[in-house]
Amino acid sequence: MVVKAGRQITGIFMIDITPALSPSDGGTILVLEVSAGSKMASFPSGYNEWRRAIGCTVRASASEGKANREVIRILAAFFDIPKNRISIVAGATSPMKRVLLEGMELGDVKKALAPAL
Repeated sequence: MVVKAGRQITGIFMIDITPALSPSDGGTILVLEVSAGSKMASFPSGYNEWRRAIGCTVRASASEGKANREVIRILAAFFDIPKNRISIVAGATSPMKRVLLEGMELGDVKKALAPAL
């Protein structure tokens, strides 16, 4: 329970993740902050307001594209879309990535992420 200005607010506090999402001609682009070599894989694993990025943890190491392949596998499972509709368009060698979800509208992506964040 959250208390704000003398009022009690029940339920989940919603985070505005809009800055981490952008429409694209082919679908929606997500900005991800990926942590490789974690004990467990998780998506979404929070939201970094300063970096305007959705968190993603993967068990794979960041070498030889292993972490990127796991990111794609996790996103495909989360959004229930084929892996071939997900591509890393920027940041392949960085923890900060821009990932295209082909064929997914911005509103549908927000709707899928809202209960998880």
